Parts: sequence; C-alpha cells; structure tokens
Amino acid sequence: MAFEATKREWGELYAFFRVLADGKVSAGTPDVKPDEMNVIPVAMVQREEHDGTRQYIIEKDYIRIKGENIDKQILREDFETVAELIREAIRNTSGNDVMSPDGVEEFLDEVAIFNLEAQTEDRTDFSVAFYDVNAPLVGFCVRSRLGGKMLPLLDGGRSANFKFEQTGIKFAIPTINKINAEGDEDDVTTRMLMIERLGGVLKYNDVADKIFRSNLSMIDLHAGRMFAEMVRIMWLDGITKVSELTEEIKKLNPLKIKDELINKHCYYEYKVKELLLALAMGMRPAKMYNGTESAISGFMFVTSEGNVLCYQKAFRQVFADFLYNNTRLERGSTEKDKYGYLERENGVYYFKLNFKIGITKR
Repeated sequence: MAFEATKREWGELYAFFRVLADGKVSAGTPDVKPDEMNVIPVAMVQREEHDGTRQYIIEKDYIRIKGENIDKQILREDFETVAELIREAIRNTSGNDVMSPDGVEEFLDEVAIFNLEAQTEDRTDFSVAFYDVNAPLVGFCVRSRLGGKMLPLLDGGRSANFKFEQTGIKFAIPTINKINAEGDEDDVTTRMLMIERLGGVLKYNDVADKIFRSNLSMIDLHAGRMFAEMVRIMWLDGITKVSELTEEIKKLNPLKIKDELINKHCYYEYKVKELLLALAMGMRPAKMYNGTESAISGFMFVTSEGNVLCYQKAFRQVFADFLYNNTRLERGSTEKDKYGYLERENGVYYFKLNFKIGITKR
C-alpha cells in the first residue's frame, strides 16, 4: 500500500540511498559544485531505527545490512534504482507531500527501514565510515534542494529574539495601539517605519533570551548587536542573503572598530562564519553552548540536480565559505515567535525582531 511523506523526509532517504549506491561522495565547493579532485570513498553507513542500529556495509556488488536481528545482502544497483524513483517522485510532485513510488515500500521492508527520518537523539541523520569500515564514524545532517522546505540553520523561536528599546519620543497608549494595529500580522516593516515616522527610534538593547545571549557571546562579546543590526537591515532594506548583509554591516560598522580590522582582517566576515559553523555543528538558542563539538560533523547536501555533496569540519574553511555564500535570513511567524510589536516591560517599550537563518534554495 502506498503512503505519503514530506519532500524533506524523502530527501533524507534519497541521500542515504545515493551514498550507498555510489560508494563514494564528492566534497562540495563553496559554490555548491562537486570537487572532482576530492572524491572520498565510503566504506559503511550507519543509521538508527526505532528497534536499533543498522550498518550498511558497501561491498563490490552488494550492500551488506547488519543489525541486531538482520544480516543480509542487497544488490547495490537496487539502491540506485530506488534512489532514482524517489528523486523523480520528488521532482514531479508540486505539493510538499509525495506519494511513495511503486515498489519503494516493498524495498523499504526488504532493507528493514521503517522510519524515513532516522531515530537519533544527537540530531544526526546518519554516520559514515570513510575508506574503511573500522574508521571513526562521522555524523552528518542531510539538507536537500530537491524540493520542499529545508530545516533552518537557526530556528530558535522566541529564544532567538533581539530587543530594541523604543526611544526618541514617548508615545501615548492610543499611539502604541495604533502602531501595533498597523499592517498585516507579519508586516513588521510597516510598524517599524511608522515608529520612525512618528519620531520614535529603535535602539538596540539586548538579546531577549539569556542563554542565547551567552551563546552569541561565545562568538563575540558584542555579537548580539552585530546580528541584531543585520536583522534590522533585512526588514528595512529587504536584503536577505547573509553575505550581502555582512557587506552592509561592514559599511554600518555597528561595533565601531577600526577600518584595518574590517578590511584587512575581515573581522565581520569571520564572525559571521564562526556563527554559521557553530549553528551547523549543533548550537541552539535555548541550549547552553560551550564550544564543545557535537555529534554533527557536517552536511550531506543534495543539489537540485540530485548530486550529494559532502561538507564537513575536516574541510573547515570550505564548509564556512559554503555556509556564508548559501544562507539567508528568513522571516518567521510573528505570532509563534512573539516579535514585531511594541511591548511594555518594566515601564519601557521594546520592539523585538527574530533571528532566523535558512539555506538558500538555489
């Protein structure tokens, strides 16, 4: 019987099958191309199911599947066939939910896969042993451009809000209510411009959540101010790409640092890349971050053509440049994330903006 799953769920499974079928993976370049000089052999992929760990050992013509209650061989070419069926189903479906292609459900039963998303607590999708089955396992997350919405790099909800103090003029309560009623629910820009038009000034105050404030301080003691200004520019000027926003921040120089540090040492680019790497490796706004490495060591990134590219901390600079060139700020729900309105706190009015980072779709 056919079943439906999201494009993101199918994308994770496609990457898994594609790696097994190919028995190798190309390192990715910063501009999302395969590095033909850096193709890495894959010896084994380990994946977690609800009933335990499965090891998929890549042999010449077969994939050997080992687990607590399984030890069998499946032709490698069968994994390639099913991977292509999944890829075509994703590409040919306009909505987000994709019906399983003919034969795929039977194949999943044969290879003992019951969960399209791996059942892990460390947020990895699967782990890879490169070169040799006894090599250390490297944990990866899958991100796919094949279709559907990718998981954001940073989606912290209300924990990822910045606070701006409303100064310049003291608004009467009816004016506050009028500002908050202006525009549609998610029309944050209209309310920001109205505050400015009426003589108000939104001055950066702080990171709303104390844990996220501390996490950002690990990147830089003044990181909150820097990233809050990026979010402000995104709303007011419509610039979303992280690399372009960083260029604007260099001109604005919110930390008032010397030109030499900005232009010769590339201070702002460096700080932005450090944050992106930390987020990719598992930093979350509401969980204390102390710089300790998590189980996540990189991305298996599926391009819109279906190529699987490997980005990992072993090639740190390439990974950082990839993230820098292929991320953007996104606009979350104002109702869910609790931002975009003037709110009173201890007699002072604040306007919150949310910090959300996603990977570009192309």
